[in-house]
Amino acid sequence: MKSDQKTAIHRAGAPKTNAARLLDQMGIRYQLREYEVDPDDLAAETVAAKIGLPPEQVFKTLVARGDRNGIVMAVIPGDQELNLKALAVASGERKIQLVPVKELQALTGYVRGGVTALAAKRDFPVYVDETIALFEMISISAGVRGLQILIAPADYLRATKGQSASLGQPKPG
Repeated sequence: MKSDQKTAIHRAGAPKTNAARLLDQMGIRYQLREYEVDPDDLAAETVAAKIGLPPEQVFKTLVARGDRNGIVMAVIPGDQELNLKALAVASGERKIQLVPVKELQALTGYVRGGVTALAAKRDFPVYVDETIALFEMISISAGVRGLQILIAPADYLRATKGQSASLGQPKPG
């Protein structure tokens, strides 16, 4: 990232998160984008509207537990829901289910609405929906509510050691 971009980010008052520090250490370019948080509406579609991107370009990170290998992270477009069977296949599990919200912070160090696969408490396997390849840039949580990281998909996959798979499915409508 160019130093003038970093300076502009700091002048805007955006805090440095562990996720941003990790990207800095890896030499990966990104931008931070702040938005106003509504604790009653943490939906990815809402975040997308606030930062001016289509929901399919704002990826959300979900945490799941499998019966064989334990915790995994699934990163899917904001306008979709997770296909648990597809995640089970991708991660080599027989059964997999989402982790209860109350366990998120202890497992990852992040709260609901701020979960990211970058710089979590532990390096969990990360599975990213294959639609990530459709974009030049995606948005993911920076590790706190109210702050998103805009990053190139290839850089995100490298930073998270993410594996691409078909994980999302349309929300019932």
